[in-house]
Amino acid sequence: MLPTLSPGRRDAWVLALCQGLYTAAISIDLTLTGLTGYQLAPDKALATLPFALITVAGAVVTLSAAFLLQRLGRRLGFALGALAGACGGAVSVWAVMHANFWVFCLGTAAVGVFQAFAGYYRLAAADAVGAAEKGRAVSRVLAGGVVAAVLGPLLAAWSKDLFPQALFAGAYLMVCLLGLLSLALLLGLYRDHQTAAAAGPQAIEPPRSFAEVARQPIFAASVANNVIGSAVMMLVMTAAPLAAVGHHHSIDDGAGIIQWHMVGMYAPSLIAGTLIQRVGLGPMLFAGMALNAACVAVAMASTDLVAFYLALFCLGVGWNFMFVGGTTLLAQSYRPSERAKVQGLAELLRYGITAAASLVAGPLLERYGWAGLNAAVLPLLALAAAMTLWWVAAQRREAAVLEQA
Repeated sequence: MLPTLSPGRRDAWVLALCQGLYTAAISIDLTLTGLTGYQLAPDKALATLPFALITVAGAVVTLSAAFLLQRLGRRLGFALGALAGACGGAVSVWAVMHANFWVFCLGTAAVGVFQAFAGYYRLAAADAVGAAEKGRAVSRVLAGGVVAAVLGPLLAAWSKDLFPQALFAGAYLMVCLLGLLSLALLLGLYRDHQTAAAAGPQAIEPPRSFAEVARQPIFAASVANNVIGSAVMMLVMTAAPLAAVGHHHSIDDGAGIIQWHMVGMYAPSLIAGTLIQRVGLGPMLFAGMALNAACVAVAMASTDLVAFYLALFCLGVGWNFMFVGGTTLLAQSYRPSERAKVQGLAELLRYGITAAASLVAGPLLERYGWAGLNAAVLPLLALAAAMTLWWVAAQRREAAVLEQA
């Protein structure tokens, strides 16, 4: 039974369930789409196009999704995103059964639309509660991916042979069903409550220009942690299986490393919100950066299998701390009248830079090796630390002014 302590918390639990369903669905797509594309492509050079379209479609739609969520309301907007995911799964089933590569591309692009809308689940949960509860609301939603991150690939392996005459079609049927289940939860249980405590005194203030919002230290720190944390994670994660195989570990070892990494990405969400309330947002963010730095140190020190597992686990936990903390800062950086604009542009920036990181991972690994690629992460972490220190200093100045008043 869903907790009903408050409408905002209830909504957060519904979104956590939807996050789990989305994570399971996208895990299936990410696990099998490269293989399916290779199987269907008329030219094998196009084999990775369906996989790329998931990210590209998400990036293209993410800004429009923010304004659509504002116009339609989050309940209907999120339902529309889940419906796109279900349709994407269904189209992919048809495409695989009929061996149609271009229709399959259409299906994976629709799943990318689902991804764009689901990216706002955590922000919706943060907007529904007061400032003190935002970190816990964000971590609660991301915790929905803990089981799904492991279950998705297992579900893909179990369902890919459901239709013997069409390999992988059964897995995409699972994507369709997970999207439909998410749709039912959103329409049946989600209400998008916005309490007075969540809105705060800024609710009646007019919107500022994006440039004015972006000049705030809190916004700079939020973007630094969300964008840099995600880019670092994608860069190292994308290269890790290739590096593991290149250092004489098996393909199954590479898959196991990523699965362990995904546990690190989502499991800390069970306690991240509580940690923010107990130790503070600043220490949480710096702990995330330190864990990313630990990943670099371990990766540069050894290429043993244990080192790969430890490095990628540290990377996952570090991303979680930076992402939960960065999202909490982002949710505090805008007025309600600015929500769609600021959230949309911040997510577009994160999508674009993360996609670029995934594209350069292979060339960087090929040219500089596993140690060199990890070393390239350190300047990015230093930039994130500088932006976060700027926000911490501004926060302390504001506290000093309040004490003197």
